[in-house]
Amino acid sequence: MPFQLESNFKPRGDQGQAIAKLLKSLEAGNRHQTLLGVTGSGKTFTVANVIQELNRPTLVISHNKTLAAQLYSEFKQFFPRNAVEYFVSYFDYYQPEAYIPRSDTYIEKDSSINEEIERLRLSTASALLSRRDVIVVASVSCIYGITSPEDYEQMLLTVKYGQHISREAVLGRLIDMLYERNDVNFARGRFRVRGDVVEVYPATADEEGIRLEFFGDEIDAIRRFDPLTGHTYESLNVITFFPAKQFVTPADKLNRALRTIREELEQRIVQLESQNKLLEAQRLRMRTEYDLEMLQEMGFCNGIENYSRHLSGRPPGSRPYTIIDFFPDDFLTVIDESHATIPQIGGMYEGDRSRKTVLVNYGF
Repeated sequence: MPFQLESNFKPRGDQGQAIAKLLKSLEAGNRHQTLLGVTGSGKTFTVANVIQELNRPTLVISHNKTLAAQLYSEFKQFFPRNAVEYFVSYFDYYQPEAYIPRSDTYIEKDSSINEEIERLRLSTASALLSRRDVIVVASVSCIYGITSPEDYEQMLLTVKYGQHISREAVLGRLIDMLYERNDVNFARGRFRVRGDVVEVYPATADEEGIRLEFFGDEIDAIRRFDPLTGHTYESLNVITFFPAKQFVTPADKLNRALRTIREELEQRIVQLESQNKLLEAQRLRMRTEYDLEMLQEMGFCNGIENYSRHLSGRPPGSRPYTIIDFFPDDFLTVIDESHATIPQIGGMYEGDRSRKTVLVNYGF
């Protein structure tokens, strides 16, 4: 579906000229251009016109959540028929893990996740994999690691009316996608089973559930319903469920990752012991063995992003996958307040790397 800009306004003043120049520059293959304008001059409206004319998936980066929310609201109004997504940090509170060698102080990671923002982040990934008319308004969070697009696509579950598939196969697949079974508290990212009926609350859904009705090993009906009242308001021919978490890994890759994590652990233990860092070696072994057990039994662990290289099968030193990798090659990037956003991206990267280097050196 092409982008459809809906507005009562028309380009005025210098806006028409700016739109024409930006389009000409982009179509000529120029990678960088700057749009200047005072506050209130309609830069967002100008960019919206450019997006409509280019008709490419677009990433809009802002340097804080407040500005990102404002841009998200404006683009939602301009493109009500298209997918406008919001991708910012999903932590209401976040204390990163850190270690201060001088005072031998370890600060444990502590955080509080905002479930609504987590839903919006999952919705972003699903939209980018299923359509092209997508605008993603993001903060610097867009440079932090998530699952690779290939692994994410492998973990989808598509169910069709009349399809021959057993109830147990559907339940097993949902568990692999990190959905939780809870027959009492039906909430986002969970499912419940009532005889031949399986009800799923999709991780990307906003106040709607999906009811799968089986007749033996055949899908007899697919219905969309209100999770609060149970009222059915639409019958479907096909439905695709997306993973319940941002970090999901197919079983074969998870088993390989468990092996390579153990191999790296043994190599690192040898290094630390050769430097007479016995405490650090013991600390690293205890922590990693616990994480491996959680990954093997649950498919997830706290701090799973620390193992992203192994889970995605990337070589040492390579960068992690981010939401940017979910975009096609021809996507457009718009950096709002670039004089503040670009330095912040560099600062966030360097600060995060410095903190983690200390943790690695001291066995955390």
